Amino acid sequence: MSIRIGVYPGTFDPITLGHMDIIRRGAKLVDRLVVGVTTNPSKSPMFSLPERMAIVEREVAAIEADIRVVSFDSLLMDFAEREGAGVIVRGLRAVADFEYEYQMAGMNQQLNDRIETVFLMADVALQPIASRLVKEIAIFGGEIGKFVTPAVREEVTARVQVLGRRGSGV
Repeated sequence: MSIRIGVYPGTFDPITLGHMDIIRRGAKLVDRLVVGVTTNPSKSPMFSLPERMAIVEREVAAIEADIRVVSFDSLLMDFAEREGAGVIVRGLRAVADFEYEYQMAGMNQQLNDRIETVFLMADVALQPIASRLVKEIAIFGGEIGKFVTPAVREEVTARVQVLGRRGSGV
């Protein structure tokens, strides 16, 4: 009997409570969920790929499911094929997300029509959370504890101190 494998891709810079919600729920839909940590040339990461991998591995360790954390730097559909995935899991927060994700799903289907895309709506309380906004709030000295786990909060805060906080004369 073959197992159902899903891929949940992202940069996870940093991983948020919204990401964790989608990981927990996505893991219930498949036998194995592969969290694909990738680079994105259009984004300036706060954490290196190895740092993000380690953070994601630590954060998902307590989830009782078959979850693997794997890095990739290729087309998503090529990565999903290599992992043996039959489904891509994507989280949606708002209408703007849907428009972008719908276009990406259509392009991905053109690349590989054997792999389906499944959209999960983020929990209502977590919908506004975006890694980009978490970093921006932290850089300006705001509190991010409502959006990330305590360990991630500490890591982001420490990284901001190293990089220098805006508005502090640094």
